[in-house]
Amino acid sequence: MDSEAARKQSEHLEREIETLGKASPGGETDRRIEELRGQLRQLQAELSGHASAWSRVQLARHPQRPQTLDYVKHLFQDFTEIHGDRTFGDDPALVAGMAWFHGRPVIVVGHQKGHDTTQKVQRNFGMPKPEGYRKALRVMQLAAKFRRPIFTFVDTPGAYPGIDSEERGQAEAIARNLREMARIAVPIVVTITGEGGSGGALAIAVGDRILMLENAVYSVISPEGCASITWRDSTKAEQAAEALKITALDLKPLGIVDEIVPEPPGGAHTDPQKAAQLLDPVLEQALRDLCQVPVNELLQNRYQKFRLMGQFFREAAAS
Repeated sequence: MDSEAARKQSEHLEREIETLGKASPGGETDRRIEELRGQLRQLQAELSGHASAWSRVQLARHPQRPQTLDYVKHLFQDFTEIHGDRTFGDDPALVAGMAWFHGRPVIVVGHQKGHDTTQKVQRNFGMPKPEGYRKALRVMQLAAKFRRPIFTFVDTPGAYPGIDSEERGQAEAIARNLREMARIAVPIVVTITGEGGSGGALAIAVGDRILMLENAVYSVISPEGCASITWRDSTKAEQAAEALKITALDLKPLGIVDEIVPEPPGGAHTDPQKAAQLLDPVLEQALRDLCQVPVNELLQNRYQKFRLMGQFFREAAAS
C-alpha cells in the first residue's frame, strides 16, 4: 500500500473508532475497537517509516496535531498567559506568557490554530495579525529584561493577509520581529511543531537552536501556492511538496534546522502526551547548552546562523 492510500485508510479507521466509541460500550464493541486500533497502529507505523513530503504535509496539518497550548500543558508549569500588544488589541492566533521549565523561569511564545471549528474561527486558523507579532515581541522583550530564556513553537500556514492586517502594518511588524529577535540577549529555542509557513513562521523563529518535529514542514510558500505559481495548477501540490524540500529530513542537511525530534508512530496527533515526552529532553538539553554560552557569543552565533542560510556554494575570488 502506498503512503497516500495508507493515510486515507488511517483516516477511515480513526473515524470508525470514533463512531464506535460513541456507541454503547461492552463486549463486541470493545473488541472491535481494539481490533481497529491494532490495524491503525500498524498503518501509522507504515506512514511514519515511508512518508512522502505530501504525506508529511497532511500530518503537519492534522486538526488534532498538538499545538502550543498542548505543549504548555505537558511541558511547562504555572503558565501565565500575557495578552495584548498595548497598541491595538489581543490576537488569539498567537499565545505568549511566563512559565517554569525544569525549575527555571522561561517565556513561551507560539501559534495556536485551534482543534475544532469554533476554536479555529476564534484563533483565525493560527494566522496572526500585526498585533499578534507585536504581542510576541513585547513578551520577548520582557524575557530579555528579566533574563528568561525563550521557547517558541511554530505552527502557522502564514501571517494573515487581510486588508485590516495590511492597514495595521503586517509587513512592518514581521520585519521588526526579525530585527529584534536577532539581538535579544537571552537563549531562544525554536521548535517547528506543524506548519512553518513563510514570514508568518519566521517572525517568531529567529533563534539559537532550531528544532523540527519529524512530520513538520517549513517553507517559504505552501505546496498549493507553489504549484499555482509554477504550473498554474494547484492540483500539482504533491509534486510541489517534493520539489520544495520542506520536510525535516530535507532541511537538516541544508543547515536550516539543527535537530529532528521524533514523533509517536503515525504522527504527534496520535499521542500528544508522548510527543511532548519525546520533545522534553531535547528542549532541556538545548537550553542547558545555550545557557553556558556568553551573551556576546550567543548573539554573534545567532546572527551568523541566519546570515549564512541559503549559501550553499561560493565562487572563487577573481585573481
